[in-house]
Amino acid sequence: MSLHVIVGAGPVGSATARLLADRGEQVRLVTRRGTGPSHPAVELVRADATDEAALTAHTKGAAALYNCANPPYTSWPTDWPPLATALLNAARHTGAVLATTSNLYGYGRVNGPMTEGTPLRPAGHKGEVRARMWRDALAAHEAGEARVTEVRGSDYLGAGVQTLLAALALPKALAGRRATVPADLDAPHSWTYVGDVARTLVAAATDEQAWGRAWHVPTEPPRSIREVVTWACELADRPAPRLAVMPGALLWLGGLAVPMVRELRETQYQFRGPFVLDSSAATAAFGITPTPFETALRETVDGLPPAA
Repeated sequence: MSLHVIVGAGPVGSATARLLADRGEQVRLVTRRGTGPSHPAVELVRADATDEAALTAHTKGAAALYNCANPPYTSWPTDWPPLATALLNAARHTGAVLATTSNLYGYGRVNGPMTEGTPLRPAGHKGEVRARMWRDALAAHEAGEARVTEVRGSDYLGAGVQTLLAALALPKALAGRRATVPADLDAPHSWTYVGDVARTLVAAATDEQAWGRAWHVPTEPPRSIREVVTWACELADRPAPRLAVMPGALLWLGGLAVPMVRELRETQYQFRGPFVLDSSAATAAFGITPTPFETALRETVDGLPPAA
C-alpha cells in the first residue's frame, strides 16, 4: 500500500481518490475546506496547497502527488502560478511523481485531430497558463529535479461537471426550454469522461515509462452538441430538444457585464468548428479504453441538479 496525495476534490479529484482507495491504496485528499468523498481509506486534509511548506509536509513519503485542482475560471492567470509552483516544488522536495490533470487549451486553434505531439500554441491567456505549467514541469523533469507527467482531456462528462454542455445546454433542454448555445451545434466535438481521466492519471503516475510526457485521456469518437443533447433527452424520456445557436456578437456583448461570459470568448474556437482529440497513444500504452458514451452521458444527466 502506497500513499497518494491528491489536491482538489472536484469531479476528477474525487474520482481519483475513490479509484485509488478502492484499490487498497492510502489516499490523502487536500483541499482548502477539507472536503471530499467519504471513504475509510481517504484522509481529508484542510490546507492551502499554495503553502509550499505545508503541501510538502503532507506529501512526504507519497508515491505520487496529483494535481486535480481547478481555480476559478476567471482568475487562472493569478491563481494558477503560485499553486503550480507549490505543487512542482513539493514534488521536487519529496520525490513524489507529479501527475497533473490538464486540458487542450495549450494547443490553441488546430486543424485536424489533436495528438500529444501537436505543438503548444495557445490562443489566449488561459491556454498560456496551461502551456507554461507543463513547460516548467517538463524542464524540471529533464533537469532531473522532479518526475512529472500530464494527462489531458476534452470537455468533461460525468456527475457534477461544469461545462458548456452540462451547465447550459442540458439543463434547459431537459426542462423543455429552448437552449441557446454559443457553438456550432453540428460540429464534431470530443467529450471525455471523468472516470477515464482518473484511470489515466493513476496509470501515468504509477508507470515509470509514462513519465516525462503528456497523455490524452482515452475518449470516445466525437459527437456534435445536437447529437449529445438529443441523446440525453432520450435517456431522460424527455421531448426532443429545442436548440439554437447564440451569435458571437451576443456572447461578446454579454461579456461586457458578466466576467464568466467574457472568459468564454477565448475558447470559442473550440465550439465553432471541429474539436477532436486523438487518444490512441494512451490506449496503446495503458490498455485503457474509454467508457461507453451512453454510460458517461447517463451519469452526467443523473448528476444534474433538479430543474428550477
